[in-house]
Amino acid sequence: MIRTPEALIPYIVALAAFLAGLAWHLADSIPHLGQTIVSGKIEVGGPFHLIDQDGAPREDRDFRGRWMTIYFGYTHCPDVCPLTLSLMSDVMQRLGGKSSHIVPIFITVDPARDTPKIMKAYVASFGKNFLGLTGDAKSIALAEREYRVAAIRHPLPGGDYAMDHSSTIYLMDPGGKFVMDYDDSTKPDDIAADIAKRL
Repeated sequence: MIRTPEALIPYIVALAAFLAGLAWHLADSIPHLGQTIVSGKIEVGGPFHLIDQDGAPREDRDFRGRWMTIYFGYTHCPDVCPLTLSLMSDVMQRLGGKSSHIVPIFITVDPARDTPKIMKAYVASFGKNFLGLTGDAKSIALAEREYRVAAIRHPLPGGDYAMDHSSTIYLMDPGGKFVMDYDDSTKPDDIAADIAKRL
């Protein structure tokens, strides 16, 4: 006897129900089935070899024993960079005497324009303890890679350009290890309180 497709529908529904029940049972009995398992962590931070605003060579090992807050940006940035560096400055003020344990560092993503002289004038407006770092394009690219920073040159009308870049403040411990990151929307009181409890 040949069955019509319509006659098979009850059997198909029954089979589908059976398979659904089997899948439900397996999901309960097999650990992690249907779950996304994430292991390990992304390493942030690492060695850098750059030049400070006084023209002196600087590397990550120079800051062992002190905490660092590190931000990547550029001096021609119209808004995000000065606001974020002002935030870092506010945090340093709120930390009071504890700020002596921290080096606030600004690393350029625009080494073609950000010479040591320009960096010196720029970081001075945010605080006397701020350190500005620049270098050649290769050295900056290596630092960006270590800190998982994205920076892309964006042409502007008239031949000028801007730098589209990620905007994150990194907190590094005295051993040079990544501890925490903050974005520019975080309140300075909250960042200062978080850092103070870690010192």
